Amino acid sequence: MSLSEKIKDTLSETQKRLTHLDDQPLGKAALVIILFLDIFILISIFNGLYEHTKQLSSPDEYVPSSCREIVINRHWNATNRTDNLSQIIISSSNSYYRLDAKKKEQHPVCAPYTNLLDQIQNDKALTGIFEDRNKSEREAKELQRAIDSLKGAYDTSLLETIAKQENQTKVSATKEDFQHKTSALNNLKTRIVALDQTIGSNPKIKLLWERLQGPQEQDRQTILTDLRTLNFWYPVKKLAMQMLFLLPLLAVFYVWNSVSIKNNRGLQVLVSAHLVGVSFIPILCKTLETVYDIIPKKLLKRLIDLLESLKLVAIWHYLVMALAIVAALFLIYIFQKKLFSKEKLMERRIAKNECQQCGKRLPVGAQACPFCGLAQFKSCCNCSMLMHVHGKYCQQCGKLSAG
Repeated sequence: MSLSEKIKDTLSETQKRLTHLDDQPLGKAALVIILFLDIFILISIFNGLYEHTKQLSSPDEYVPSSCREIVINRHWNATNRTDNLSQIIISSSNSYYRLDAKKKEQHPVCAPYTNLLDQIQNDKALTGIFEDRNKSEREAKELQRAIDSLKGAYDTSLLETIAKQENQTKVSATKEDFQHKTSALNNLKTRIVALDQTIGSNPKIKLLWERLQGPQEQDRQTILTDLRTLNFWYPVKKLAMQMLFLLPLLAVFYVWNSVSIKNNRGLQVLVSAHLVGVSFIPILCKTLETVYDIIPKKLLKRLIDLLESLKLVAIWHYLVMALAIVAALFLIYIFQKKLFSKEKLMERRIAKNECQQCGKRLPVGAQACPFCGLAQFKSCCNCSMLMHVHGKYCQQCGKLSAG
């Protein structure tokens, strides 16, 4: 028996176990129930998988975004550190989901910074000051835009007044509005300076500023090196963690299914077969996801970077189209030549007692099709007994037909 025939027989047997109970097709009600069970178990598996794998620290958790902002992405100094810290505090307070960093393992370089940031974020009075400062800065920017617009309008109106000696009221109103907004802007700037002083005098902030005076470049290189290693190995560790949850589940369902088949327990065979299939779905998905993260994703990124450096990035689209064409040709060949060829079609029709020409079910003992008239049998050239017209082997002597 060829490999394709073995695969076909296995798929046929699997389909029968999934859709039949005691050699009888499942009724609609039973089919709906088993499908709802499949969906419920699949959702439960993915939920359990999420709860299990989130125990493993991801690169974003091991080196949090706040640590990257402080150590990797920014060079903090006395002129920008308050603005930078304010952005971190405000973005964290506005986030719908905030990671509890204390429950996750973190990089040793990050821990001192994130611990201080946690203390600052948990200080309601201090975060209130940052929010007040952020609000004042937004208002100051809006006022500055309005003043710039009024300044242009005031200069235009003034020139028109000088030229025509008209619209004096409009010029006066524009000037008054301009002065009012300028005064409000100055008050906001004074308030922001006072808030900055209050923030800078806080003991937690002072301690953070002191830590920022340390050897940040050395810390930055350490984190970058560790991140490269972590980003490479994390998909593998994550897959191992996922398999630790999924494989025992698959093993239990598989053993149950095997025992049920051996003992001819029809209902248990049906349910356990579905559970084996359902538990295999996340295993396949997570394995493919990991393979994509480790191999193609990195290779594709390097290929795209190379094409961009050579100003040939458009070739990427040609490659994608070529791969799509090759994949389509391969699938068409598999389906048309291997799975749904004329020979396979004849095999299925003969096995199901269907007409070898029109495909309609034949009456028991029919020698010809009552629908299209095709004679279903011919004489075997080896034993002269009747065999199917499109049969490959004689059903009497078992020899290959010469026709």
